[in-house]
Amino acid sequence: MKSFDFYAPTYFVFGRGRENDTGKYIKKFGGSRVMIVYGGQSAKRSGLLDRIYNSLKESGLYATELGGVKPNPRSGLVYEGIELARNEKIDFILAVGGGSVIDTAKAIAMGTVYDGDFWDFYSGKVPDSALPVGTVLTIAASGSEGSPDSIITNEKTLEKTAAEADCIRPKFSVMNPELTESLSPYQTACGVTDIISHAFERYFTNTPDVETTDRLLEGIVLAMLHEGRRVMEDPSNYEARANIMWAGMVCHNDIMGADRQQDWNSHHLEHVLSALYDCTHGAGLAVIMPAWMDYCVEHSDGLRFAQMATRIFGCQMDYNDPKRTARAGVEAFRNFLKSIGMPLSFEEIGASANDIDKLVEMNNIGEGKTGGFVALDKAAIKEIYEIAANIR
Repeated sequence: MKSFDFYAPTYFVFGRGRENDTGKYIKKFGGSRVMIVYGGQSAKRSGLLDRIYNSLKESGLYATELGGVKPNPRSGLVYEGIELARNEKIDFILAVGGGSVIDTAKAIAMGTVYDGDFWDFYSGKVPDSALPVGTVLTIAASGSEGSPDSIITNEKTLEKTAAEADCIRPKFSVMNPELTESLSPYQTACGVTDIISHAFERYFTNTPDVETTDRLLEGIVLAMLHEGRRVMEDPSNYEARANIMWAGMVCHNDIMGADRQQDWNSHHLEHVLSALYDCTHGAGLAVIMPAWMDYCVEHSDGLRFAQMATRIFGCQMDYNDPKRTARAGVEAFRNFLKSIGMPLSFEEIGASANDIDKLVEMNNIGEGKTGGFVALDKAAIKEIYEIAANIR
């Protein structure tokens, strides 16, 4: 186990109707002039924005809004939000939505108090400060409601990259599972897939003696296999949605990854896909992560994948050929993804095998190698994309 520091101060407000308390928590954390950032019109049609405005009014808070956040959020709206925040003298950013909305809000929070281009923070610079951010979560997936991360796509270059800083970790997050009931089955399944991927990005590690967090991560995946099936069968199942929503946060505030080397190669490979094709992040991960697993099983001893197969998917251990067990686990993972309606191939997300060389170059690793559980060079990345392209 590695030595580590772990600090996750977000205040979580969980349960039915808790969005009606939003104003109270903004005031608790020092806000007085609020920008509400959201996505499409569903937040308005559902009455959610009205309830939030009423809550802010009851707390004596000023509010303005910025809508239009799209999946795979773009830099253009961030620049617009920074200008609006400065003009309106905003001192608190409230994200109402899922990961894309929260990531946009975090980017605006950093950029508003910074003299330079906010994209500097997505190019390696770490911010010293940001406006405080709160969230009202409507999609259980990214875990951005409890993390210090934000991912934005640069519209000019199609770079999709992350910023990370403690100052953008939300001050509070309101989590009402009822707010996810309006999601389509596909969106819900994409969220479940994203949560599982966050567990696996931490699970596949070369750090020894991490049994405690191994078991926690296995438990999260097992819970998502169970709850994912339950919510597909009954989209109005509050308890299933509650477990999924809490898992999304727990899985990505890094309590289960601080003690170990992490991978994240699957996410990097998927970010290129969603930047080029604008596919849903969870769908892209459903295509890429099993393909990455196929590659890594053959380029490692296979034992960690065999552990996944036996502990999570109930496969029988073949001690004479652990890779056989590992392959069975990857196939079981694919079968689960298929059972909840996730795509498994390039074709299903609108990607083309003809673009593989372009995708490899967009990963920007030059002639070197990535880090992670299995180091990847350009040839390895190409092979993983080819596996994903050839799945039938």
